[in-house]
Amino acid sequence: MNLHTSPEGTSARTSFAVLNPATAKAVGHAPNNTLADLDAAVARAQTAFQTWSQTPDADLQAYCTKVAEAIGTHAEELAQLVTQEQGKSLNGLGSRWEIGGAQAWAGYTASLSLPVKTLQDTDQGRVELHRKPLGVVGSITPWNFPVMIAVWHILPALRTGNTVVVKPSPFTPLATIRLVEIMQSVLPANVVQVVTGDDKDINLGAAMSAHEGIRKIVFTGSCATGRRVMQTAADTMKRLTLELGGNDAGIVLPDADPAAIAEGLFWGAFINNGQTCAAMKRLYVHTSIYDAVCEHLVAFAKTIPVGDGQDERSILGPIQNQKQFDKVARLVEAAKTKGRVLLGGQAGEGLFYPPTIIADLDASDLLVSEEQFGPALPVIRYSDLDEAIAAANASENGLGGSIWTSDIVKGRALANRLECGSVWINKHGAIQPNAPFGGVKQSGLGVEFSEEGLAEYTDIQVVFS
Repeated sequence: MNLHTSPEGTSARTSFAVLNPATAKAVGHAPNNTLADLDAAVARAQTAFQTWSQTPDADLQAYCTKVAEAIGTHAEELAQLVTQEQGKSLNGLGSRWEIGGAQAWAGYTASLSLPVKTLQDTDQGRVELHRKPLGVVGSITPWNFPVMIAVWHILPALRTGNTVVVKPSPFTPLATIRLVEIMQSVLPANVVQVVTGDDKDINLGAAMSAHEGIRKIVFTGSCATGRRVMQTAADTMKRLTLELGGNDAGIVLPDADPAAIAEGLFWGAFINNGQTCAAMKRLYVHTSIYDAVCEHLVAFAKTIPVGDGQDERSILGPIQNQKQFDKVARLVEAAKTKGRVLLGGQAGEGLFYPPTIIADLDASDLLVSEEQFGPALPVIRYSDLDEAIAAANASENGLGGSIWTSDIVKGRALANRLECGSVWINKHGAIQPNAPFGGVKQSGLGVEFSEEGLAEYTDIQVVFS
């Protein structure tokens, strides 16, 4: 696939290759847009905003519903593109699942609304709270869920009357370009646009964060990059939604059933090959069932086929890029000097790395203290629950966490002691569009999803009469 098309009226003449991580072969090319291209896209978005922001709410909702339907119409095409450039499997919790989720999220977001709220209506006067669109929203998306996260960014912006310029990761731009084309087919001109670049000579993301014509940045990615986005956005006082990294902990209580929770533990940690912000990155298991949990977890992991994502039999694919592969390999090699390798631990060919489980580690090990963002899970033994909770909280991150127990009431009570934005009982990472999602501490700023996430794309105006 060759996508040399630049935003309408721009001057990009060069492109960069996009590689399939399973084969290391080019699957297409994307435009290497310039700063002038970005300026032109923002200017068009500002012009489009003048009309789009005045569109009646019912019409905004109808447009967003059309976007959701269009994603469904092109679901298989988008899934194939995601697998080719991202590497994840078509099946399992792979590309088809991602596109299905993107369509569902778009549809649910279309159904939301932020009606005028009456704060006072008395003889002394009427006071109303209105939610007004911001302007041009800049969306910077990562490579792990290129379509779903783009939908998470774009749909609430559209639903609230904003226009959008989206910049995908240089590792996975093709599906986002096609997604925007699909959206453009049912939306007015220039309401949604895309700019792409390889980030080698020009950092379009940094330019967007500093751009005077962009009123809000929504960014999903690493904590380090999120801090830079926040810094460069400060001069223009941009609104920010930052969903950043996590080092999520799962805590297995002594009353849990090792056989019953094995599948949930595996997918909590290894969804998208572990390349998920809210995946479980550390697993604390009570000593009384430690060996049994390890045994059942490894047994389930051995049933999961790993291979080229385009092979219909594959459930997990390769790590997406060399830099991430090298990080996982480094952390695993360090862990092997102290821990006990229960599964995996040796790199495969190319960017393939098998699901790896390493037992008997502690907080001093890098695989525990750093976010690996890949298919490697450290298992830590504990005997005192208070100490396990303290260890889980001893992180600068606070995205998600989980409690695994046969006593749901006890699990809910313990959830309040975890320092993170989302807590799951007997599952991990199960986000949904009707529940706000965001991190505490250095895992982000603001929330996404539901009415709370929708409101982040608006300014408040209070009218007194």
